[in-house]
Amino acid sequence: MLIGLFPKKLGRRLVYLQKILFAMEYNIYCDESCHLEHDGIKPMAIGAVWCPREAKDTIFSRLREIKVEHGLNPTCELKWNAVSPSKLAYYKDVLNYFFDNQDLHFRVLIVKDKSELNHAAFHQTHDSFYYKMYFDMLKTILEPTSSYNVYIDIKDTRGQAKVDKLQEYLRNSKYDFDRSVIKKIQQVRSHEIELVELADFLIGAITYVHRGITSSAAKLELIDLFKKRSGYTLMHQTLYKEDKTNIFIWHPNHPKNV
Repeated sequence: MLIGLFPKKLGRRLVYLQKILFAMEYNIYCDESCHLEHDGIKPMAIGAVWCPREAKDTIFSRLREIKVEHGLNPTCELKWNAVSPSKLAYYKDVLNYFFDNQDLHFRVLIVKDKSELNHAAFHQTHDSFYYKMYFDMLKTILEPTSSYNVYIDIKDTRGQAKVDKLQEYLRNSKYDFDRSVIKKIQQVRSHEIELVELADFLIGAITYVHRGITSSAAKLELIDLFKKRSGYTLMHQTLYKEDKTNIFIWHPNHPKNV
């Protein structure tokens, strides 16, 4: 790098020019599973699928084509909860498409046991904890030399204010005061966005593993394919910068004097 050979002002300009020349714009599509505080389910998962913005239309189109190839309406919703033996070939094609497409990436954050959470000790509600987990899930994806549009499945009618706060936290953590990294965080309806649906599908598979459920042979067959294609058991944390299937296991702190 030649920046050190130039005066400081020129060096800053070269850094800025380098950022422009090598910058990429990405779309991140987020969803969650078992996030409610008192749903009787131990694990909670928040995850995202992301891709270059310029690739999204091709990906959306291909996901619709796969539905049509299997006799489905192109607008029907892809969901993990809808997996059935009769459409197993369709779900396998979706999973293989994810792994075969180098533009698609996935990260998920797993809270192993919600019953271990002590929100009072940290002066928070479960709702605010939920958005902290969103922050932890997203921050690893973000690179300072790229820009991002983040789409979150609508959680409730009061969610936009919290999404705005999440956007503020993320921008501050990346020193993104000119808003060049986090371009926007927007709530969307999952059934309208194919890659939010794909996030639901992948997150659902991971959550199924962590819940230890074995009642669906079709889902277990998909999970076996997921393990084979990813090279992971899906139960353990991957390397911090794993690029295709990134799994982070979150562990609670135990504050003193509580």
